[in-house]
Amino acid sequence: MTSTTSTTSTTRLTVAQALVRFLAAQYTERDGVRQRLIGATWGIFGHGNVAGLGQALIEYGDEMPFHQGRNEQSMVHAAVGYARQSGRLSTHAVTTSIGPGATNLVTGAALATVNHLPVLLLPGDIFATRVADPVLQQLEVPYAGDVSVNDTLRPVSRYFDRITRPEALIPAALQAMRVLTDPVETGAVTLAMPQDVQAEAYDWPDEFFAERTWVVRRPGADPTELAEAVTAIRAAKRPLLIAGGGVHHSRAEAALAEFAEATGIPVASTQAGKGSLRYDHPQDVGGVGHTGTATADELARTADLIIGVGTRYTDFTTASNTLFTGEGVRFLNLNIASYDGHKLAGRPLVADARSGLGELTEALQMHGHRVADAYVTEYSEDKERWEQRVDACYEADEPDVRPTQPQVLGALDALADESDVIINAAGSLPGDLHKLWRARSRDQYHLEYGYSCMGYEIPAAIGVKLAAPERNVWALVGDGTYLMMPTEIVTAVQEGIAIKILLVQNHGYASIGGLSESVGGERFGTAYRFTSSDGTFTGAPLPVDLAANVASLGMRVLRAKTVRELREALAEARRADTPTCVYVETETADTVSGPPPAQAWWDVPVAETATRASAVKARELYERHVSTRRHHL
Repeated sequence: MTSTTSTTSTTRLTVAQALVRFLAAQYTERDGVRQRLIGATWGIFGHGNVAGLGQALIEYGDEMPFHQGRNEQSMVHAAVGYARQSGRLSTHAVTTSIGPGATNLVTGAALATVNHLPVLLLPGDIFATRVADPVLQQLEVPYAGDVSVNDTLRPVSRYFDRITRPEALIPAALQAMRVLTDPVETGAVTLAMPQDVQAEAYDWPDEFFAERTWVVRRPGADPTELAEAVTAIRAAKRPLLIAGGGVHHSRAEAALAEFAEATGIPVASTQAGKGSLRYDHPQDVGGVGHTGTATADELARTADLIIGVGTRYTDFTTASNTLFTGEGVRFLNLNIASYDGHKLAGRPLVADARSGLGELTEALQMHGHRVADAYVTEYSEDKERWEQRVDACYEADEPDVRPTQPQVLGALDALADESDVIINAAGSLPGDLHKLWRARSRDQYHLEYGYSCMGYEIPAAIGVKLAAPERNVWALVGDGTYLMMPTEIVTAVQEGIAIKILLVQNHGYASIGGLSESVGGERFGTAYRFTSSDGTFTGAPLPVDLAANVASLGMRVLRAKTVRELREALAEARRADTPTCVYVETETADTVSGPPPAQAWWDVPVAETATRASAVKARELYERHVSTRRHHL
């Protein structure tokens, strides 16, 4: 971090005013590219922030752009979408009032921290002076006078501080910026702002407002770890590289392509890492794990070395520790975080993904290392067979019938080019997308699957569009997710943010319905239907018109009933320069959606004792899968 000026003069401002001016002067730099760290502030105002940060944002509106939100959680999602599209080098701040406004931040904060994406949270807080106690919306805690509802943000924040005196803002703000720009530590950062302190004046040193540039580092590998990594790769006969989200965070896609082309090592991807290589790159073998392709999962089962790059190895990736079953399989983990580098008893290579891949490529080229031609032929032919399965899922021989969900994706896939961005997070769509979507650019595929948060898609699309206004940005949303959080449609309409929504109606929680059936739950409570006489939800589908709801919020809606109409509607939406929604009804939640089945297991414990036949059968299958699980030591 560098400061550009030094002075001993002061300026008298409120704490809120000082914070806004400070944030407007913060920059990041990586690879010689410099940009604003806090690009804008989102807010919903109440008594906890209206007189402080609200007034400050008016006072310095020329320095800090402002976006009006409708739901505090969705404001965080929008900021996270912006941060991811910006390569974690720029983000937004979010201010709320005290009470429910602050606690609504918790889910968004958890999502940001789980996914290692920076966002600055500025919730209002109770009086630091305690002159009014309790205030409206205050949670009284008899055993601790210094606790407020903002303390719920502590476990989901990478840094938390409560500014109880004006001068405390200076070190807290600097620490907040340090964490936001640290590629290992980054996530949600919370500065709780008592409402009386926000409005209090103080003589601030002008140096506090000087432009500061926070350099985002690219650490290289330790020479010993690098040498050991090269030895491990050269000894492997069937290596498989798994690209995680760290490849994108590091902008290491070109370095990964160079490594794969030089060595011939196949590359599979997690949800966060998909798109690290284009789908048609010779070494790309698709998604890996429970929602992965048959090609990638079979390679994972027979691999003798797994090279994880920027991945956390979640249970979807490892198939709950049942996927990597090769004899003597070992792990080499290139990760900027030591914590992730040591997972699965792996050999760590702690480094920035781009730096580490470059060093590996150079060292392996010195030895002329490349995998056997027979191995390349094997996975190439298998990949071609999988692509034929994708084609079959996408095809619609009868264009005048209601589409299946894969056919919906196929219609969008046929239309999209590398400039389109697709956003999704939850439901049955992530599985279909991970298996089937053909990613054409490094940032086309935007899946939030670390927290898999229903309601993320629409506000995140707004954030992405703000970061990349020239791109076509699609929020892919199921009916269950839509009902969670449609409110930011109003923001898109208000500001003319031309996002596209593809709203798929299948009358229920399709993903969980399928999971419920597989574990003996008989799809209980997962369909959107009227209750029957026995109290179960097995009646007719609910007469809910989500398209009418979208229109009532001010967004243009194109209804599509058939495959042919869907193709036409998607093309029209893509050309639109205003917020536009394409609404399509697919099969109901209690029917099969049509994609290839899971190619690897996922551990969801099944009732150990039950009388219903479905649960008994599911338990028998569960025990067979559990017996294949292993610990990698």
